[in-house]
Amino acid sequence: MKITLLGTGDAVGTPRIGCECPQCTRAKKEGLTRLRTSILVENEGRHLLIDTSPDLRTQLLRTDSPHIDAVLWTHGHYDHFIGFGEFYRVQKIPPVFAAPQVLNYCADTFRFLSFEKGAIQPYEPFEIFGMTVTFFMVKHPPAFTCGVLLETGVSRVGFTSDTNSDIPEKSIDLLRDLDMLFLDAIVPSSITIQKHMNYLDACTLAAQLSPKDFRCVHMSHLLPWDLPHLGKDGESFEFP
Repeated sequence: MKITLLGTGDAVGTPRIGCECPQCTRAKKEGLTRLRTSILVENEGRHLLIDTSPDLRTQLLRTDSPHIDAVLWTHGHYDHFIGFGEFYRVQKIPPVFAAPQVLNYCADTFRFLSFEKGAIQPYEPFEIFGMTVTFFMVKHPPAFTCGVLLETGVSRVGFTSDTNSDIPEKSIDLLRDLDMLFLDAIVPSSITIQKHMNYLDACTLAAQLSPKDFRCVHMSHLLPWDLPHLGKDGESFEFP
């Protein structure tokens, strides 16, 4: 299983349009980006996308235009699903799997496209491309939101999606003994946001769960570039 971070940014991305903060200034000078968060998973020669960000066209071009065989949607915020329209007239529209509430909301936006829809209840594992996938509930008020657990039998990778630190215990239990954990960490530790984790929240949760490794994603332009455990656009990880 190979996982590539197609984007690691929040809803507006970095550099932010019109912003001259230190992070955005450095990004423009050095060509750094935090495109909107989306994850590419490769296993057994197939490609699975977790979320379809508004930057999806650029993200797929940067990764040599893989054919996408299926999509998972975590929730119905535009920065996590609106890029699905990029498949129009590019490839056969891939099937999408999501919790029923998420699938109904997002699919209605793309009712002009014909594609297979798989409604999956949280905590009910399903098999795809040699992996077991489980959606689990997190806390991202007011949006119904699910994280994703990927298992191959020898490797376990978790993605919290957007959430604050008040994650249900049933979900926390699924996130133990991970090889890799990707966590929402939208702002520096000095800032508190009700529906997201800040950097300290993310690192604290990672310390609690003790994965073999972790990366912060869904980061705003307020986060400095050089903090430990920050994911980077294009960063890849391989697991047995």
